[in-house]
Amino acid sequence: MTLSRLFVDLSLLRENAAFRQVLIARTISIMGLGMLAVSVPVQVYDLTGSSFYVGIVSALDGAGLFAGLLLGGVLSDLYDRRRLILFARSVCGFGFVALAANTYFGPSSVIAICALAFWDGFFGAIGVAALMAAMPNIVGRENIMQAGALGMMAARFATIISPAIGGIVIAWQGVGLNYVIAAVGTLITVLTLLGLPTMVPPRLEMHHPLRMLSQAFSFVLGRRAILAIFAFGSLLTLSSAIRVLFPALTTETYGGGAFEVGLLYSAVPVGATLGAVLSGWARTVVKPEAVMIGMCATAFACVMALGLMPSTYLALPVLALYGYATAIASLLQYSMIQAETPDHYLGRINSLWSAQEALGDIVGALMIGALAQAFLPAGSILVLGAAAIGATAILALLLRLADRRAAAAEPVADTQGIRS
Repeated sequence: MTLSRLFVDLSLLRENAAFRQVLIARTISIMGLGMLAVSVPVQVYDLTGSSFYVGIVSALDGAGLFAGLLLGGVLSDLYDRRRLILFARSVCGFGFVALAANTYFGPSSVIAICALAFWDGFFGAIGVAALMAAMPNIVGRENIMQAGALGMMAARFATIISPAIGGIVIAWQGVGLNYVIAAVGTLITVLTLLGLPTMVPPRLEMHHPLRMLSQAFSFVLGRRAILAIFAFGSLLTLSSAIRVLFPALTTETYGGGAFEVGLLYSAVPVGATLGAVLSGWARTVVKPEAVMIGMCATAFACVMALGLMPSTYLALPVLALYGYATAIASLLQYSMIQAETPDHYLGRINSLWSAQEALGDIVGALMIGALAQAFLPAGSILVLGAAAIGATAILALLLRLADRRAAAAEPVADTQGIRS
């Protein structure tokens, strides 16, 4: 393998103008959202003095995200995806303007912030669902992994620097200016995306949204490859809940403080960024599902190893390797979903994929919290890692048995066809 094939291929940025527009707009959007992620909690806490209300706002944003993903997936399989993206981004911009108005004019309302948190989560998710469904049209299915890696690099960059910028802006001029910047950024993203081509999915008979989601669930359950991706993706999302225990792990096991906690939280994104940068080899793997399962197993082994580490500085490379393995596994899962899903299902399957990630994150946090009540932090992480590895082995065995049954049934079916 040459060194150049190890790194992500940048040719898509040079050759595909539509993808450049999407990447620029997405990066600006994530920058704005990162600044809002600092502004909203700070403002709510300043108004109420209560972490409970901060949690409520976060929960409403998550609820809006979940509902928006599901509805956005249905809409993306019915209507022009370009129009949906532009509509959703524009409506989000109005929400940011409303947040700024709520800050600058009259006494700020916590109820308004709660409502706008749901608003922006909901419409933002509709735009994300439409964009994910549109990507095969924009870059071609053969370039999906390359596009995903470039998008991951840009997203990691934006999520690392935007909270710091948001904090500086708040210290300088207060939270209101962050909302104004987010609104202006949204206007720029909409103007940038106006050049996208029309992307109308194949015409479908319109049904109730719940029925269309039911069809998508049936599609997932009926496609062995996609079902496997969802199963391993859910395990990977559950394992990411280990971050909940970083503060306790640092103070109770490693004997560190706030600085060491920050290092633990930074290690996983650093590893994931390396995964995106060094993902060129993954485009040419002959058996992507086997590599994906191997990367999931590597990530879960890192979780187990983390539970055995005696110090922060030994835990850091383990977490970086975890981030690398999860990044490669996620890129493979994303590209396999796009390859296995017909165009008229792309919106709903991608939205279900994103929704299971959001739901899995919540379930994983609750699960690791419950384990922490019975074990020490290190023991809880060790149990979670061992359970994930056990589940991986069982799933891999079941998939292998299913493949053998399918292979054994094919000659019988062929023979019956010849006799008839």
